[in-house]
Amino acid sequence: MNVTTTDLTRRFGRTMAVAGVTLDVGPGVLGLLGPNGAGKTSLLRMLATVIPPSSGRMALLGRDPGVHGQRRQIRRRLGYVPQNLGFYPGFTVVEFVEYFALMKEMPAPEVHRAVAAAVERVGLGDKAKAKLRTLSGGMLRRVGIAQAIVNEPELLLLDEPTAGLDPAQRVAFRALLRELGQHATVIVSTHLVEDVGAACTQVALMDRGRIAFRGTPEELAARGVGTSAAGDAPLERGYSAVLAEVDA
Repeated sequence: MNVTTTDLTRRFGRTMAVAGVTLDVGPGVLGLLGPNGAGKTSLLRMLATVIPPSSGRMALLGRDPGVHGQRRQIRRRLGYVPQNLGFYPGFTVVEFVEYFALMKEMPAPEVHRAVAAAVERVGLGDKAKAKLRTLSGGMLRRVGIAQAIVNEPELLLLDEPTAGLDPAQRVAFRALLRELGQHATVIVSTHLVEDVGAACTQVALMDRGRIAFRGTPEELAARGVGTSAAGDAPLERGYSAVLAEVDA
């Protein structure tokens, strides 16, 4: 498994954001669902080695992120798109993605080709030399995705990656997720249940810092069958049904 956590917790003051999460995730695309405040972002930030857990154990790509040397090895093989990725407005698209490639310690001879390929994969080849300050919000989001995939990561973590994308761009992004999931472990946090149904092979639903459901999209949809759960589609009804069971 590329991601293994055991009783993982994260506390911010008196608030328990992640409350004992145990997960095993291998190659494929895992959709991470849950209401606001469920702990999704805190979990992804721990998996991205941005913040340490308060307690529990975690192994990423067979390494211990609590050990400095191993954490550095993980980061070379990791891609991460946070909810709010800072940008340098004077950078061009290529310069920004190249900056992250170098931060990930990619071999210098590979950087030019890898940056060009990542920019093309997110549909920004015609904007490669554009300054970031001239781009729309959706384009900036795609630049963020490009920096995350430039190193062909074995573990890719995406926090609300389709925010700001138009419907056509979301369809293209789903196809990219399916492609990446053939060789990597991809965990994508989203509020858009339809993205999960279209791109994910597995689903984890978080509520109040815990995993309330883990299974396939089809299994989640089945949880709503025969219930009065809210939703316009089977996955939405399954999502609502699981949350109602937790609240009962």
